[in-house]
Amino acid sequence: MTYQQLSRRLAKIYDEGEAKAIARMVYEVRYGLTMSEIILMRNEECGVWNEELEEIAQRLERKEPVQYVLGEAEFGGRKFHVAPGVLIPRPETAELCQWIIDNGQWIIDSGQWIMDPLTILDIGTGSGCIAVTLAAEMPEAKVTAWDISAKALDIARKNAQRHQVDVQFEQKDILNFQLSTLNSHLSIIVSNPPYICRKEAEAMEQNVLDYEPHTALFVPDDDPLLFYRAIADFGLTALKEDGWLYFEINPLYADDLVSLLSKMSYHDIEIKNDQFGKQRFIRGKKLGGKN
Repeated sequence: MTYQQLSRRLAKIYDEGEAKAIARMVYEVRYGLTMSEIILMRNEECGVWNEELEEIAQRLERKEPVQYVLGEAEFGGRKFHVAPGVLIPRPETAELCQWIIDNGQWIIDSGQWIMDPLTILDIGTGSGCIAVTLAAEMPEAKVTAWDISAKALDIARKNAQRHQVDVQFEQKDILNFQLSTLNSHLSIIVSNPPYICRKEAEAMEQNVLDYEPHTALFVPDDDPLLFYRAIADFGLTALKEDGWLYFEINPLYADDLVSLLSKMSYHDIEIKNDQFGKQRFIRGKKLGGKN
């Protein structure tokens, strides 16, 4: 099956541009071909792959995300293994990582916490894309990552090994975490928690609803800030003074999050737009709080 044949089949399901992009990704990722090689390839040259390509085509025709079909997603210039059970990394989340990296570099250059290691916790790590990226780009930092899912943690560990970074992975549930024995030791907490209300599902792409894990996507309609509140409360105990809290957010609740963090005594609260102009990230600094 040639690229042209595959893209024509997919064009019955996706728009033409997306169909071509998906077909190109199949040949580039699975078979290591450049676009020039893909276009020039004749049908007989694909014969050795036809059985596998047919299986791939059928899965794509069922609207299974190409990243799951190929077992790989690009994130911040790195390749990450993904599978059903973890969210597919989005390019917006890479922008959150870059925001942390830029601020972390300032912390290091300014001499803050020189006698103390720069410590980062990623809550709800999924594929590990945030934790692995931060560990790779900030080798001075000690990075820990939590997830409630054992399957997600297994995938995240594989990604850390793939990129040869040291991340400590732990199975923990932030909604049921005991604070009693915890000391303030973290420089940065980051999370891309579930933030989509069930009532928003009808506007979402069907392939997301059918294949990506709902536990990593949705929060109750009556409590859209459920995870933010839990993590921010945890941060009051777990963060060092002048430690930072970073979130990816639902733009619909940006103002509510500002109000929440302010009431919880976070300072220097800032919202940042993503590349599409949407209010997608927020951060706040702990200047005091529970200890």
